[in-house]
Amino acid sequence: MDEIRPNSGAQAHGLVPLFPPGLQAIYGECRRLYPDQANPLQVTAIVKYWLGGPDPLDYISMYRNMGCAAQDVQEHWHYVSFGLSDLYGDNRVHEFTGTDGPSGFGFELTFRLKREAGETAPPTWPAELMQGLARYVFQSENTFCSGDHVSWHSPLDNSESRIQHMLLTEDPQMHPIQTPFGTVSFLQIVGVCAEELQASQQWNGQGILELMRGIKVAGGPWLITDMRRGETIFEIDPHLQQERVDQGIETEGSNLSGVSAKCVWDDLSRPPDDEEDSRSICIGSQPRRLSNKDTEQIRETLRKGLEFNSKAALPPISSQKQNHDRAQSRKDSLESESSAAIVPHELVRTRQLESVHLKFNQESGTLLPLCLRGRLLHGRHFTYKSINGDTAITFVSTGVEGAFATEEHPYAAHGPWLQILLTEEFVEQMLGDLHELGSRDESKLPKEYSWPEKKLKISILPDSVFDNPLQ
Repeated sequence: MDEIRPNSGAQAHGLVPLFPPGLQAIYGECRRLYPDQANPLQVTAIVKYWLGGPDPLDYISMYRNMGCAAQDVQEHWHYVSFGLSDLYGDNRVHEFTGTDGPSGFGFELTFRLKREAGETAPPTWPAELMQGLARYVFQSENTFCSGDHVSWHSPLDNSESRIQHMLLTEDPQMHPIQTPFGTVSFLQIVGVCAEELQASQQWNGQGILELMRGIKVAGGPWLITDMRRGETIFEIDPHLQQERVDQGIETEGSNLSGVSAKCVWDDLSRPPDDEEDSRSICIGSQPRRLSNKDTEQIRETLRKGLEFNSKAALPPISSQKQNHDRAQSRKDSLESESSAAIVPHELVRTRQLESVHLKFNQESGTLLPLCLRGRLLHGRHFTYKSINGDTAITFVSTGVEGAFATEEHPYAAHGPWLQILLTEEFVEQMLGDLHELGSRDESKLPKEYSWPEKKLKISILPDSVFDNPLQ
């Protein structure tokens, strides 16, 4: 467990600093913002991660921020993590690779929480939230970047709040710093409602964050989280959905290129007893392993939008920082987003399939319209990566280069990785047939959709099917 203690005040008295240079660099940025709070309260891991403890963050400092009257920013608590970057430089936690690249994972987390009337000390639950996110990063090696979203599916403070998910953005006050062990940026956690999360998935996180900056009760310019907020930005201003979000999806598409999901696929082209080529991935079977090259390719495809729950097993996928300056193009490329092109592994041949059956749980199924409308109709691709194994399903449009699925052979598998190429005409047909997937009423499961002429079948199944595959 963590404990709360005041920060050491040695540096405030002009003494030679006794703590490591990476730690000192972050403290320096904090002191720039809070020169009068040399000894903030801290939540500290009793047993450090590098000594076998469960919490990757050595410390979380908690500051009282007075806001900014000129920008109509309210008073709040400001939390800063220490541990996602390299604090020590001696390889005890992070491998030291030089000063030119990122320090550790290259970022620390921050969080701004509205200060309630009468509060004299900051609540400590945000520290455990930040530890939870840090554990995900350490276990999965997925790094975050601005605009990413986190599906948490639970009130962030374990209350009855509607704030149950998170977006990430640059901290408005803390500047990126250069430490002796590399660069560190500061990513701020922003609490959001389910409807705001869904809009960020369908459009993009940065767009929703910009809308929230314009509404004081939803965060304002500094995106301060208010756990008592009872209305979404779309309830506060009903015009935002149609005039900003829907229009943005129509003109720009979605930035979400993939999610971790509960999914499987079956090859219906061959009988079940054909061990060589039949049903390469099916419930209850032992899946084939992805090659290193394929794994790296899917890592790049999934560099944004990984969804996870704090109670779920976390997938071992690495996410890479997105180049937000890349020009948007109608012609997307799987190959351009990877350090290596898609070249079939010499020991695992690519197979063309005649008929496939896709199976998704309820949450994954609700993202199918986003996949089709927000990605494929804009010449892009979308990947579902199973949280229960190496299974991956990538939908590609005819404008995507580097795919091994083609118009002649639209269903192709490379080990447990399935690619499905859909023409624009078929995408429009599927959108019409899948319009009801916006409903999350599990009492109506299972749902079956079939396109016999295309030899494609999709099933939306209860979570229990994926959680207990042998039942």
